[in-house]
Amino acid sequence: MPQDSNAIDIVSCEHEPIRIPGAVQPHGFLLALAADGNPRIVQVSENLARATGIAPQQALGLTLPDIIGEPAAQALTPLLADGKLRDRPVYLATISIGGVAFDALAHACDGLHILEFEPARGSYGADLLHLYPLVGDFLNKISDAGTIEELSKLAAAEIRALTGFGRVLVYCFDEEGHGNVLAESLADGYDSYQGQRFPASDIPRQARELYVANRVRIIQDANYTPAALTPVSNPLSGQPTDLSFAALRSVSPVHLQYMRNMGTLASMSVSLVVRGKLWGLISCHHAEPRMLSFHQRTVCEQLGQILALHIKNRADADELQFRLEVRRSMVRILGGLTQGADFIENLRSVLPELLHFARAGGVAIVIDDRLITFGDTPSDEQVRALADWLGANVQDDVFHSAHLSARYAPAADYTGSASGLLAMQISRIHQHYLLWFRPEHVFHIDWAGRPDGKELRAGQLTPRTSFQLWRETIHGSSTPWRDGEVELAVEFRAALLGIALERAEQMADLAEELGRANKELEAFSYSVSHDLRAPLRHIVGFSDLLMETAGADNPERRQRFLANIKDAARLAGKLVDDLLSFSQMGRAALRPIRVRMDDLVRGCIDKLAPDLPPHRIDWQVDALPEITADPVFLQLALYNLLSNAVKFTANSSPAVVRISSEKLPGETAFHVADNGVGFNMEYAHKLFGVFQRLHRMEDFQGTGIGLANVRRIVERHGGRVWATSVPGEGATFSFALPDIDIE
Repeated sequence: MPQDSNAIDIVSCEHEPIRIPGAVQPHGFLLALAADGNPRIVQVSENLARATGIAPQQALGLTLPDIIGEPAAQALTPLLADGKLRDRPVYLATISIGGVAFDALAHACDGLHILEFEPARGSYGADLLHLYPLVGDFLNKISDAGTIEELSKLAAAEIRALTGFGRVLVYCFDEEGHGNVLAESLADGYDSYQGQRFPASDIPRQARELYVANRVRIIQDANYTPAALTPVSNPLSGQPTDLSFAALRSVSPVHLQYMRNMGTLASMSVSLVVRGKLWGLISCHHAEPRMLSFHQRTVCEQLGQILALHIKNRADADELQFRLEVRRSMVRILGGLTQGADFIENLRSVLPELLHFARAGGVAIVIDDRLITFGDTPSDEQVRALADWLGANVQDDVFHSAHLSARYAPAADYTGSASGLLAMQISRIHQHYLLWFRPEHVFHIDWAGRPDGKELRAGQLTPRTSFQLWRETIHGSSTPWRDGEVELAVEFRAALLGIALERAEQMADLAEELGRANKELEAFSYSVSHDLRAPLRHIVGFSDLLMETAGADNPERRQRFLANIKDAARLAGKLVDDLLSFSQMGRAALRPIRVRMDDLVRGCIDKLAPDLPPHRIDWQVDALPEITADPVFLQLALYNLLSNAVKFTANSSPAVVRISSEKLPGETAFHVADNGVGFNMEYAHKLFGVFQRLHRMEDFQGTGIGLANVRRIVERHGGRVWATSVPGEGATFSFALPDIDIE
């Protein structure tokens, strides 16, 4: 692609080969030596003659002394021995070529030793003596900073003092990829971008990936004409030479035009990588061409790494403090919910604390036909309509949105009170919801030029030319829900279900219709205590270990203990969830209607999709008839059978699950067949019992309640369940429902 082209094809812009540009920046030159034991020159940059007097074509096949002279080659050759070079450039030495001093850098790539020669600036020893004490000074200063903004401000000032660039920005990327300027340091005459935002489209996806791989990039003069490689491709591999880590790598002409449009002729960027992801950039600008030595750039990279580490630590500390406060609020709520026998009235008594828990403006509790609201909420009719929409469209236990009207159009009528929603589904069977509302938060975004400022000219894309402040006003959104709030809401739901389960067990003694449930509870009490005791022992044990190592500086070990505690708590919560679901099966009233079994099966498959294992599943669904049943209960039974089939075909390739039906006298039977591990028919009578497993939990995870739920649902419809299998060849689970006509 021509360097002087101001118009870049709109289709190829995103896919431009920035890692293999086939050229370098011309202030230095490149030599590529074969790393195959015969260190001959196999590729050079076309500006070689300007530095050495040797034409590029004449240099091919020569040795390093032939190009740079014997004294310089003797200084470099021992440093190029096999295994000494890495994939990132290292400084080798400062050498003299034709009386001119060059810094020699080298790295290994694709069977080549790539040598880059940049005009030297000062001596190696003097650079180190001057530069590296700056790292210690920066560490002392940055340790006293209390916020990420203060950290960024210190880094911007330090790097401008170190490099002499006229403007240094520190900005972070938001969830949409836009760059938000947190801090800057300016020389006189440079425009300020403090608090402004650069659109995500300014940095294409592939450029962001390269920023993570190569943490420093410098352009000393945006008006340069690139020096092409000769030959264009790596002659050893036949592929274009990968210059991802080359200090002289030529950059996209789109970016060079972008710099010129911005009034910047020299730039340097230092990547801020946090937890392996591109968190932000330190971006340095200068109105005139400017060169930095390799040592200056290395110190800047180190300062960037120090800043990224402090950003991570500061963010972790802030998040921990926030979660502790939310958890304290949750503990106060749970304490209030255990005070009386009436669960709904207990919820009413903790409404102010519920608002505080979610930092919300209003809260609503929907329990079937009962509705309780507190604070600033939509009207009762609007809340009920919202609950209906959630029940029909949202399958997750917790739903959240900071722009509700974008997901649910009627919410546009009440953005003032409910632009944001956090919804917790308390029951999977009934319409029981806990809803938190956040009001509209009108805010302004100051863009560094219009975000859509790129222009199309004759089907081609040009970089945007304006960086004047452009203000956008955002309506219809609330303050966003933090990850910690959503995760703790999931935890809160599990705690609520535990309380609800306890209440259900207390009421079981008073209700004659739960007599059968009481007998079942006696039958599997040992299994319950055993299955719940194991994760609780893990939680207690690893908590003790965590407390014992609190003073030790071993974050990896602490993380492992916390992960084990979290896994054990999740298993205990799943047991509680499934127990409550099993309990509800015996109490909720059936509401039979005509049901299309095709739709129910497809709905279950769609619901399973996000959690499907990596092995491929071949779903074979026959044409299924309509029947009369309660669709909510029947869908739960189908979901349990299909998820069972997925689980036990984990080792089959491909896994095949077939759903079919057949008409029997007075009833319709449905079959879910798989080609999984199967089971021994000798134990078939145990399959549909509570907490009964025919396989080890280490091999196939589960609580042992799903098939018991299937049996209870089918029997409440007056039907029957059974299963057949051949070990190692698969299993078929079947149920039959009586034919019922609804007048």
